[in-house]
Amino acid sequence: MFFEIKKANYIEEYQIQLRFEDGSIGIADLSEYPNENNVFRLFLDMNYFKNFHLEHGTLVWGDGELDIAPEALYVKATGKPLTYTASKEIV
Repeated sequence: MFFEIKKANYIEEYQIQLRFEDGSIGIADLSEYPNENNVFRLFLDMNYFKNFHLEHGTLVWGDGELDIAPEALYVKATGKPLTYTASKEIV
């Protein structure tokens, strides 16, 4: 999957620069995620937000309690649409 994140760097506020397996690089602005009424309320603590790491090509916070799908981050960071290649049907 070319959506796998290879490198992530905190920039500022809720912005993270991401490099993906296909070589694409961009900045994902995640400022719409934190909200007192959703699972991303933990992001309201900026120290928590800044303390992410990569696990198997996915951006993860805490002990795996929060993550964001790399496909969603790919679209946010690059502005490119998601495209998948069709696999051959096995008969």
